[in-house]
Amino acid sequence: MRRNLTFPLLLLCLMTLVGCNKEMTPLSADYFKVNPSPLEAKGGMVTATVTGTFPEKYFDKNAVVTVTPYMVYAEGETAGTPFTYQGEKVKGNDQSISYKAGGVVTMPVAFGYIPEMQESALYLAFNIEQGNKTYELPRVKVAEGVLATAELASVATVEPAITADKFQRIIKEKYTADIKFLIQQTNIRAQELKSEDINNLNERLRLANDAQHLEIENVNISSYASPDGNLDLNTRLAEGREDNTVKMMKKQWKKDNIEADLTAEFTAEDWEGFRELVAASNIQDKNLILRVLEMYSDPEQREREIKNLSSIYADLAEEILPQLRRSRITATINVIGKSDAEILALVESNPASLSVDELLYAAAITKNANEKTAIYQKVTEIYPEDYRGYNNLGMMYYKAGRYETASNLFNKAAKIAPTSDEVIMNQGLIKMLDGKYNDAAAALGKAGDVPEVDEAMGVFYLKKGDYNAAAKAFGNSKSNNAALAQIMIKDYNKARTTLAAIPTPDATTYYLLAVLGARTNNQQMVTSNLRQSFRLDANMRDKAAKDMEFAKFDIASL
Repeated sequence: MRRNLTFPLLLLCLMTLVGCNKEMTPLSADYFKVNPSPLEAKGGMVTATVTGTFPEKYFDKNAVVTVTPYMVYAEGETAGTPFTYQGEKVKGNDQSISYKAGGVVTMPVAFGYIPEMQESALYLAFNIEQGNKTYELPRVKVAEGVLATAELASVATVEPAITADKFQRIIKEKYTADIKFLIQQTNIRAQELKSEDINNLNERLRLANDAQHLEIENVNISSYASPDGNLDLNTRLAEGREDNTVKMMKKQWKKDNIEADLTAEFTAEDWEGFRELVAASNIQDKNLILRVLEMYSDPEQREREIKNLSSIYADLAEEILPQLRRSRITATINVIGKSDAEILALVESNPASLSVDELLYAAAITKNANEKTAIYQKVTEIYPEDYRGYNNLGMMYYKAGRYETASNLFNKAAKIAPTSDEVIMNQGLIKMLDGKYNDAAAALGKAGDVPEVDEAMGVFYLKKGDYNAAAKAFGNSKSNNAALAQIMIKDYNKARTTLAAIPTPDATTYYLLAVLGARTNNQQMVTSNLRQSFRLDANMRDKAAKDMEFAKFDIASL
């Protein structure tokens, strides 16, 4: 009798244990798949999709399982967003898993990338609430290592925008003087020879002839006749005015001992000059005259039509036509600036005697970085109101890795010239260094046609994980960053060409060549370029040892 009662009770107990009381057992990595594998850093994040399978008759009907992804590395671990699943008897809003059939779950995981994650593993931790019990299952490792090649993108190596000097060693100056003639006359009147413009022109030519820093490049004489009268007469008048003006200039030059190149030409009927003078005048019905010029191209017909406007022609004869009976003398004089040697000598002995553009030019032709920095410092001291000194000094500190000082100098430049494209771009670089990518994008977008902005935008897109946009932004740039973008879009031939064209290859250049070797399964390319990279920068050895790019290659002996 007792035996008959005991068996049903035992059966009920076993059924209860199977349904809800038995603790769930650990899962193996075989139940989980990760995409991508290996994990990859992109846009400052490590993202992946973990697909898990709970097997048949595994998930307790009364259990709530919280799965938390962890990136575990030598210095610690980072927890990701947890995912919660429930047994079929649990009342809740989480994904329900059948006890009998099991179930498939999808867990999108994301971690902010830090360099320590390069040598890491992705684990799943399981916390279970089952009735009144709470317990944990052993963590399951589902992925190992992070491919972090894109993180080689370097804002620090982007060339900041320089605000250029406006120094010109030779500045062309032009001086003009007109000699006016009476109607149908070619002789030069005495009063014209004594005019203020002629006297000033002759004085400037004498000065240029005698001064070492001045040079007469050319003197040109253009002689004209007004468009009234017949063409033959006007031709003789213009030609005669040219001859007499040339004789007058040569006579003056003989007196002043001037030797210079003299050219001359004449225009028989100065319709273009006529048009310009009428357009600039206050003559009544001037628009009617201008329409006549547009309607008729034949000179004789133009003249007839204009003379038919009798009420207007009197004004033309008084105000416009006399100004066209002239010879215009134009002297081109070159102002020759200081030589490079003279400028550099004055930088040392008397920098205050140099103009701001001469100082900026001196820095531009100086090769030594410390000397460049010192010159830009002098610019800020001697010309504190010129923003270019602050910007270019900030550029030098940026390139030296002193970003806080560079930022302060860029900000000073911005206070003086807030719309300077170069300064705006450089402030964008600082924003990007600080990880403020939205602010950086806004600044770089305002930088206009600054030559350096394409490289900056390329790095911006690399940092954001948009590799196609990055490659497009770099264009034909020959830099490590440009080659990296090409590697990330798998354009390996172009990347190799880019790296080969870099004028001064550094440790990163050879490291990227080694990455190309790894991706094209070229052991010799991997080892030879890593060896050169290590020679230039010993820190690259530790980096390569952790790099998933080289996981299949023996580099321990390098």
